[in-house]
Amino acid sequence: MNEFKNTRPTRQDIPRVARTALSVLGYAVLIALLLGMSAPDCNAVALRAGVAKADITPPAGLPMYGFLDRLKDNKLSTGTLDPLYARVLVLEAGEKRLALVTLDLGRTFRESELAQLRQRLKATAGISFLIVTASHTHSGPNILDQEAGGKLQAWETSAIEKISAAVVEASRHLIDAQIGTGRGEVYIGYNRRQVQPDGTIKMLWTNPGKQPTAPLDPTVFVMRVDDASGKPLAILVNYACHPVVFGSDNLSYSSDFVGVMRDTVEKDFDRAPLCLFLQGGDGDINPYYATTLLSEDAVAKRDWTGRQLGEEAARVAKAIHTEATPHITIDFTDDVMTFRLRWPARKFRDGLLKTYGPHVFEDHADLMTEDPPPDRLELHVTTLLLNKRIALIGMPGEPFVNFQISWRDRCPVPDALFLGYANGYFDYFPTIEAASQGGYGTADSNTYVEVGAGERMLRQALVRLYEMLGKLRDAPERN
Repeated sequence: MNEFKNTRPTRQDIPRVARTALSVLGYAVLIALLLGMSAPDCNAVALRAGVAKADITPPAGLPMYGFLDRLKDNKLSTGTLDPLYARVLVLEAGEKRLALVTLDLGRTFRESELAQLRQRLKATAGISFLIVTASHTHSGPNILDQEAGGKLQAWETSAIEKISAAVVEASRHLIDAQIGTGRGEVYIGYNRRQVQPDGTIKMLWTNPGKQPTAPLDPTVFVMRVDDASGKPLAILVNYACHPVVFGSDNLSYSSDFVGVMRDTVEKDFDRAPLCLFLQGGDGDINPYYATTLLSEDAVAKRDWTGRQLGEEAARVAKAIHTEATPHITIDFTDDVMTFRLRWPARKFRDGLLKTYGPHVFEDHADLMTEDPPPDRLELHVTTLLLNKRIALIGMPGEPFVNFQISWRDRCPVPDALFLGYANGYFDYFPTIEAASQGGYGTADSNTYVEVGAGERMLRQALVRLYEMLGKLRDAPERN
């Protein structure tokens, strides 16, 4: 007889109390497993979003932005061709809340007003981070850093009030949201700086024949924000091109091709989402039909330009798949960087007055009206990282397109947006190479920030991105 034939205990061999304990333990394990599968992640941070817009069109009778001859001849606005808007997207992740404000204006407001707006929106709308960016239309009202008497124009005060109210409205109607991105290409413009065989620069102010030029970035970057059901709430379009189809003969307010682009996108989505335009590195990029006279069908040329961009943006947006992310993150820095004035300050101011007269400060470099004029300038450089994969840099002026190309090439995350005219305005930022070549926007009075400023700002934003990604540490490694 094999004494090891059956050593496994039977149910009868286990005491009743022990059997009861095992049953209770089994049920407990089962319940724990079920709870583990069905319970929500208490640490999850969902994305919430809200949108709003406000009509900020000023009354007629004001000086217009962008063309010195229009200012010198005291040609004032006579009416409105299409309204000017402030459009707002608010994003929230946990305790962080970002407000992105896009303006149909030539530039953003002066720093003192932006600082007050930041503080006001922090108190009234819980805004942690604020980005204010302009489309750079040359058919809007003029904006100055130094107003007569130090007071804002009445229309600016009204516009800032409306912008603040729109941000509050968007913040009060936040809903669960999800995001996605996509890219396309469209050619509606060209590089207006033409390098000649002898190395000199010739400016090509309009290009209706669509002559190929370089450098140029045809990328249309699109970010779509949907509600939790996948219905589009906002569509952001990032592209680099001066909105100057209209020239100095136009005296009516207009967002230029930007408004047509937005309208095209919104129509393609049955008017459900709000479309926002984010101007890129357009410092040396014009639309093909730049400064077309009204008598030569400028309105039709504007509409063609806007439709081309809008149709490509809508095509890209429709192909985007958005999905909810359980652990959304928003990282943001606003670095204030100090730069030298490129030219000797007092000599620069006196030269401007002698050459152009006092009207020049209504067109550019109006900071030079201070006495004494500043020899150092403080610029805000914005860096945003959304969900560790969508990066944004904002420069406070007109960066050349090569900065945009470099940013996308060097960015350590898949999606990269580049914004000009963001959180301030200090005219042109040419590359070092372009500054050495000369020409408009590189070596004239529109370019008064020290050479290399754009490169420094780009490097600073890249460092910030690597820090946000945890790839740069605040202590040395052990050998």
